[in-house]
Formats: sequence, structure tokens, C-alpha cells
Amino acid sequence: METADLRIALFSGNYNYVRDGANQALNRLVGYLLRQGAQVRVYAPMVKEPAFEPTGDLVGIRSLPIPSRSEYRIPLSLSGKARRDLKAFAPNIVHVSSPDPVGHQAVSWARKRDLPVLASVHTRFETYLRYYNMAWGEPVIEAILRRFYRRCDALVAPSESMAQLLREQRMNYDVTIWSRGVDREIFHPGRRDLAWRRQHGIADNEVAIGFLGRLVMEKGLDVFSDTLDELRRRSVPFKVLVIGEGPAREWFESRLPGEAFVGFQQGSDLGRAVASMDVLFNPSVTETFGNVTLEAMACGLPVVAAAATGSQSLVDDRVSGRLIPPGAVHQFAEALKAYIEDPALRMAHGSAGEARAADFGWDAINGAVAQTYQRLIRQRARG
Repeated sequence: METADLRIALFSGNYNYVRDGANQALNRLVGYLLRQGAQVRVYAPMVKEPAFEPTGDLVGIRSLPIPSRSEYRIPLSLSGKARRDLKAFAPNIVHVSSPDPVGHQAVSWARKRDLPVLASVHTRFETYLRYYNMAWGEPVIEAILRRFYRRCDALVAPSESMAQLLREQRMNYDVTIWSRGVDREIFHPGRRDLAWRRQHGIADNEVAIGFLGRLVMEKGLDVFSDTLDELRRRSVPFKVLVIGEGPAREWFESRLPGEAFVGFQQGSDLGRAVASMDVLFNPSVTETFGNVTLEAMACGLPVVAAAATGSQSLVDDRVSGRLIPPGAVHQFAEALKAYIEDPALRMAHGSAGEARAADFGWDAINGAVAQTYQRLIRQRARG
């Protein structure tokens, strides 16, 4: 079987209506598959004004806004129209990218027809409860996820650390890597722009601690701001550069008054903004890979990150950045202080990170997913 023989039905809870790292990875995958001659049909919620145009053919499915996070939608069910479309498309493999109600229905649909199912894992859903004072519910969420993922033939995870966690959690034992790539035309040290920094109140000799991502509490905004409070108590000078938008922006701005919030950026503007930081601080524990970490490394920045899935597979501690126990505010502050006070250390660790980022090319990464599809189809054909 060749990639051109693939007919993939892809189910996503958010393919293009809100921009995030997961759906951008899915769109890149679909673009790669289409260029190789495969046929892909995407089933996902649709809105009147999506964040970007979808790659490939998109079929809308029924959905409702999530009450506490109305920008996101939960897929409810496969309508008769969607089921007829799916039947007419006649996929030879099903790919589910979120454990929502439609994802469950898609797995059941595939199993009834003896089709292989691949699930991609994009975030650690069970950890979200920690940020809403509901950590007691994590075992319940893990049990629900385990039931979903064990009904699939295989999983792909963005990093080896995440793959190992999935095995330890008994989600599935056939777990391979679908890493993430970085566009080196957009993300590289040459994008650094001192004039742009000055426009946002950051002088040439000031060290800018950067945050990159959606402004939501589960990204560790509380740990980020608490760490900066600790730096101020130590009288360490710094500036803050925040790239991103989200429902927690007002809260975050109130915790970081007078700092540079540049909002959502994309393309070359994003590359300029990231390269204009001096160090990236990523305290989140929810990522399975950490696209933002890789983008910062490609721009020659050292990274201070939580020692959690994703970052552990990218950052080499004390070589290209620091890995700190999640939530350890004093240790985060100490690591940032070292980079602020030692320009040579920043440069050395940033250069090491840039060299590591060179290993991540999109076509090779997406080609590995196509190979996994083909393997699962062969295995199913052999019974």
C-alpha cells in the first residue's frame, strides 16, 4: 500500500474555528497527505467566522459551545447527513483527534465495519481540572480516556515522554510518535527586531521574559505571574513580553501591569515577536509536546519550562534551558535570574536549543503518520 491509496476520515473537535497548536498540526498533516495523493475527509464543528480556512474538505457536525469556555465547542453527534457522507466517502482508516461524543461514535462506526482506528493525543485533558480546583476528578477523567483510547488500534503522541506516560496510564500499548515541526523560514534568530521591542517599551539592554500561547489558566498563568513576583522581591530587573490572546487576558494583565501584551501574532510577525524575547518561560504541564517551546528554541532562545511531558523531550536541562518541577516558583525564579544576569549563558543555551530545533522537519514528521496508517491497515487485513 502507498500513501496515495489512503482514504482517511478525520474527526476533530476543533479543526479551524479557534487557532491552536493541535488544529494547526492537523491541518498541516492533511495538507501533506493531499500532496501525496491521499484522500481525506474532515468531520468537525463549523462556525460562521472560523479562525482560518480549513485545509481539505470539511463536513460540519452538530456541536454546542462549552458553557465555561464558549469559544470552544463540543461535538454532539453525527447527523444522518454526516453519516451518509461518511458512508459515501468509504474510508479505509479512521483518525480521531479528541475523546468527545463524536469521537466515541466514530470509533464505534469504524469497529462495526472492521476499519482500523488511529487516535492522536494532543493535550493532557486530565490535568485541566487542577486549574479549576477539581483535581479530585482526575482519576475519573483518566478512566474515561482509558476506555476511549483502548478501543482504538493505536495512538500517536507528540513526544516520547507523552508516549511513555500513555503506556504507564494503560491507555494503549501501541503508541508511536507524531512529533511537531517548526518552520525555519519564520522562526530563526535573524527575526529579532530591536526597534519593534522599543515600540513595546523594552529597551535594548533589558531582558524580556516571554510568554507564548493562549491566555487560559491551564497554561500556568498563575505560576508565571507568581514567579515574576518572586523575581521582583529579589530586585531582579526584567521586562515581560506576552504573545497571545484568550479569555484570561484581563486577569493576566492585572497581574502584570505595565508589561507588553502584543496579542495574537502569526506568520513572520510571530517569528519577529518570539525572536525578540530573551528567554521563554513555559510553566504549563498540559502540553503533550510544546510547540511554543520548539519555536522559541528555533529562534535561539533558552527555555525555562516545567519538567512535564513535551518539554522534557525538547529541552536538555542545563544545556538548552532549565527543567523545573511543576509549580516550583522559587526554582523557576532562580533559573530565570541566572539567564537575566548572565548574557553568555543565555547565548550558549540558546545556540544549543537552535541546533536541537534543526531536527524537526514537517514532511518527515507527517510521513511517519502516513506510515502508521498503512501499518494499521495491513495489520487489519491480516486479521
